[in-house]
Amino acid sequence: MKQYFYLFGFILSSFCGNAQIAFQAERQSWLQKAELYKPKLVESEKHPLYLVNLVQDATAFQGWKAVKSAPLDTLYQTSIKKRSGVVADFGEHLTGYVSFSLQAIWGTSDAPARLKLTFGEVPSELATPFDPYPGGLSRAWLQDEVITVMEVPATITIPRRMAFRYVKIELLGASNYFDFHISDLVCKATTSVPAMPSALASGTSEQIAAIDKVGLLTLKECMQTVYEDGPKRDRRLWIGDLYLESLANEYSFRNFDLTKRCLYLLAGLAQNDGYLHSNVFETPEPHPQAGAPFLFDYSLLYNVTLKEYLRATNDRETALDLWPIAKKQMENPKKYMDPYGVFDAATAAKNRWWLFVDWKNDLDRTAAIQGIIIYSMKNTYELAKQLGKESEVAELPEMIKKMTDGARKRMYDKKMGVFVSGPNRQISYASQIWMILSGVATKSEARNALKKLQTEKDVVRPGGPYLYHYYIEALIQSGLSDMAKQALLTYWGGMIQKGADTFWEVYDPSDDKISPYGFYPINSYCHAWSCTPVYFIRKYADIFQK
Repeated sequence: MKQYFYLFGFILSSFCGNAQIAFQAERQSWLQKAELYKPKLVESEKHPLYLVNLVQDATAFQGWKAVKSAPLDTLYQTSIKKRSGVVADFGEHLTGYVSFSLQAIWGTSDAPARLKLTFGEVPSELATPFDPYPGGLSRAWLQDEVITVMEVPATITIPRRMAFRYVKIELLGASNYFDFHISDLVCKATTSVPAMPSALASGTSEQIAAIDKVGLLTLKECMQTVYEDGPKRDRRLWIGDLYLESLANEYSFRNFDLTKRCLYLLAGLAQNDGYLHSNVFETPEPHPQAGAPFLFDYSLLYNVTLKEYLRATNDRETALDLWPIAKKQMENPKKYMDPYGVFDAATAAKNRWWLFVDWKNDLDRTAAIQGIIIYSMKNTYELAKQLGKESEVAELPEMIKKMTDGARKRMYDKKMGVFVSGPNRQISYASQIWMILSGVATKSEARNALKKLQTEKDVVRPGGPYLYHYYIEALIQSGLSDMAKQALLTYWGGMIQKGADTFWEVYDPSDDKISPYGFYPINSYCHAWSCTPVYFIRKYADIFQK
């Protein structure tokens, strides 16, 4: 028990000195419960299947493909001096710890050997030079490891956890007076998923079944001791990813204890003022990212996640325990609300509130944020009703009405039949999606707006799978089931056609090398927010499994 008191003290001291701390009495209990529900990881040994050549191909994803070239024994029976640059293919995406052995062929190991192992989720990661590094995130996220081995024979385990399918092995230096080869290349793969869920209905199309399979593998790889956003990068818990992963988990693996753990972790590590950090780390001790901008829309989605958790589990004890932190999140929208019920997104952004919505630099977020606030308020009030707490958020129905009226007066263009955003009256998928999901648009208006997007010029499209999830949800909610199915087949099916065995963080069908970080190899090619075809296919079986 002492470890929890020490942990709690560490967390409090990492905040703002002696400042007043919201929920100070509850945080220790929340973190203890998070630790209680930490899963034991399932480990399995995985071996490479064969060797491949990386072949440049303009028609392949990012210009490179892996072509089977030789049996694995070719690596194990041949001097690494003759095979430097060899690429082994494990045949599937793995998250885990890699080890290998070096064995002498002849001579005496009279000097160290130095090798470089580069791990890739997709072939282009092994073919694209990393340096000089042009990206905006840390170069150290790229999975290349230089290893010096002082004596041969030896068995080496790389301490860093890797997320990969392919590994390239290069010899950087060795003595001329002895020779050696590699053997026993193996990955100890980890996940908190013990078994795969039941199969889809017989008669489900092959393409839908393939999308479901890849979605399940994506989710499985991200389900570690928290719902990670990506096992390669960023390897931590983000609220936006948590919400989508928890939906997919409900209709597949049903590991609700992992959802509970994540909800408690986020609550226990909230900001001093009680508002939620967008993301938290587990090690070396659970902690938030100090100094990071406040990500407003993610904090609102926490409440939706908690409501969905209660609906799926009927765990009132947990929902009641976390209700105070959920209620607290409803105070923030008032800070930048104008007299007409419109949230002043521009001022919030100037004051270092991060309004994410989507990876799209040219997106005006005003209308989308308005919709997300209303959506969260409605879900929070529904949560309150289920818990008998309506009196504690009695102002929400009036705020919802005021914001809905404000959105309709300021953002709906009746003549065009779409919602517009910002001073330039931008038309975007994001604006239509969140006006629909929030219930601002009538069903008729929703259908017309979504169809209008297909023909209107200069529409700002989704920047990645995160917003695409909400697009599919909006289509279904609007009664456009055929469009929803086709959109899922085209978008996620498009990734599979380009070789995906797990779904990617960023995907633009017209630009394979798009990256929010300025360098596509650092993108995550197994990413949590891309797993939600599992949710759609399994929840809406009448749409997707027929």
